[in-house]
Amino acid sequence: MQLGFIGFGEAAFEMATGLKQQGLEKIAAYDPLWNHSVYGELVRSRAEQAQVVLEHTSESLLSKADLTMLIVAVPANKAHEVSDALKSHLKKGLVYVDVSASIPDVKRKISQSVKEQGAIFVDAAMMGSLPVYKHRVPILASGEGTDMFIHIMSQYGMAISKVSENPGDASAVKLIRSIFMKGLPALLIETLEAAHAFGVEERVIDSISGTMNAKSFEETMNRLVTGTSVHALRRSIELEGSIDMLESLNLSALMSRAAKDKIQLLAELNLKEKFQGKTPGNWLDVIAELQDTDKEGSHIS
Repeated sequence: MQLGFIGFGEAAFEMATGLKQQGLEKIAAYDPLWNHSVYGELVRSRAEQAQVVLEHTSESLLSKADLTMLIVAVPANKAHEVSDALKSHLKKGLVYVDVSASIPDVKRKISQSVKEQGAIFVDAAMMGSLPVYKHRVPILASGEGTDMFIHIMSQYGMAISKVSENPGDASAVKLIRSIFMKGLPALLIETLEAAHAFGVEERVIDSISGTMNAKSFEETMNRLVTGTSVHALRRSIELEGSIDMLESLNLSALMSRAAKDKIQLLAELNLKEKFQGKTPGNWLDVIAELQDTDKEGSHIS
């Protein structure tokens, strides 16, 4: 089997290095920066280190007779443009794997485009660090080519889990997860900045640790969401006090203000009355109420 990469940055380099060590002999790549005055040397040295044949055009890569799978590892804002440029050179039956962090709608457009050429699309979302895991990085995949992607690449140690047959679903999981994983550090920074300003870091961290470590993540998540749904007004008022405190010290209250605004919206929906003052049993009950409200014309953002 011949594997090709379009884009040979860090992700492709780490993946190719691992696959070579796993026994995949025939790997080629094309990166438009291969002869760049600044970045060209890095691309070429990576290809040499990973023992990957570096092609000078995408056409020469795609023209290889035994090319079975193409992994497109380009920035999210270039993924659709790149697929358009490659489209006319795609062969029937080629497995086209897009590992960019593009939004689901873009993945669906790319899927439709390559399908017109008879290629088979896979939306692949990498869910870990490439330098740590290399080719074994956990991957979520969706699209009609997913089963073939798993069948071929699991032989080389790749850890691929199928989400669905729908292109975009895998990327949706990654991007939704990012709301939490990228939002949490921002919230922590604001919290720790305030704690440090007051010299109470240890007490704040110990208090939060006690709460977060008492139960599993799922249990804590459920309690926080359901509890907030019926105590939204009180909690938004308390956050207003936190905002005033931060601003009195000239500290950023960006995350606190955003949280207050979101919870204030819940208060305006009067979910406490809808739930008859009782905390619902499951977070899904809260989300269902929000969705019903959206359908009625309110906009939660």
